[in-house]
Amino acid sequence: MLKIIDKYILKRYLATFSVMLLMFIPIGIVIDVSEKVNKMIANKIPFKEIAIYYFDFTIYFANLLFPIFLFLSIIWFTSKLANNTEIIAILSSGISFTRFLRPYILGATAVSIFALLMGFFMVPKANAGFNSFRFTYLNNSGVSGMRDNSDVYRQISDDEYIYVSNFNTVSKVAFNFTLEKFKNGKLLYKINASRLKWNEKDSTYTMFNYKKRTIGELDDVFESAEKKDTVFKFDLEDLTPLVYIAETLSYTDLTNFIDKERKRGSSNINSYLVVLYKKFSIPVAAFILTIIAVSVSSMKRRGGMGANLAIGILLAFSFVFLDKIFGVLAEKSTLPPIIAVWIPNTVFGILALFLLRNAKR
Repeated sequence: MLKIIDKYILKRYLATFSVMLLMFIPIGIVIDVSEKVNKMIANKIPFKEIAIYYFDFTIYFANLLFPIFLFLSIIWFTSKLANNTEIIAILSSGISFTRFLRPYILGATAVSIFALLMGFFMVPKANAGFNSFRFTYLNNSGVSGMRDNSDVYRQISDDEYIYVSNFNTVSKVAFNFTLEKFKNGKLLYKINASRLKWNEKDSTYTMFNYKKRTIGELDDVFESAEKKDTVFKFDLEDLTPLVYIAETLSYTDLTNFIDKERKRGSSNINSYLVVLYKKFSIPVAAFILTIIAVSVSSMKRRGGMGANLAIGILLAFSFVFLDKIFGVLAEKSTLPPIIAVWIPNTVFGILALFLLRNAKR
């Protein structure tokens, strides 16, 4: 059973974190409105769409800055406990520093579970609405910028590969289309077309300037036509996913999507893996940041709460900075995504153990 002191600290932990969110989210909304109000007026966006966008923005913003909000809220109320000599009284009563940490760990567990469930279900839906609104109404590239539609290279089956230099999402036309069919590692035939158009009425494709080369044992067979209608076992829109598709999928859908994209030979697979691994790394960060925040702010300093907050802000933004840097490295370099995503937690985990050891002294 929780003792009175546990309930007191746990209540302050959760209440301060909630208040911190309620304080900063309106500030984020006001800043976002001030930046985008001209485009909203110019594009005559319906108020209903704007209201839905800012509901999604609230979830997106809270998830994005979750580590900073949590860290600062713990430092804030723990510094107040230290300045009021409440921590000294608690430790003087015979309670060890490790035992003093228990309600903080319980609070971190509750926040982590909440963040994990949000990342699995609510955040993907919010990201879908947030990004859709941004690309539809606010981004200069418009709807066409929502898809990664240049230099598309995909493996569509175990032995078939396609390539298009560009895909127009509005007209559903692909340019410089190539399809290669292999068997036992040997090329069977290759199809080229200057354009490939999707026919929605009968679910067929029309190839323009069609050329086919079938590889023979002695001689190759060539075939050509100005226009040729055919059926393929793929949808061009599936082959050019939304640039933010991984952020909009629940955990199960994301893992299935990654498996499918890995078979297709997607060049963006690392970006998708970063999103997947962060669903777990961010909740774990709640424990690490909680230990660091308590260790830093539990001592009464000459600068008071201001000194603790200054240290807290520096550490919190350092964590976010590392998280962003290694996320980009995972997407753009050969660094394995799972290592890149967990490096910030590892670095700050070591820091947490060091600070905790000093705080116990």
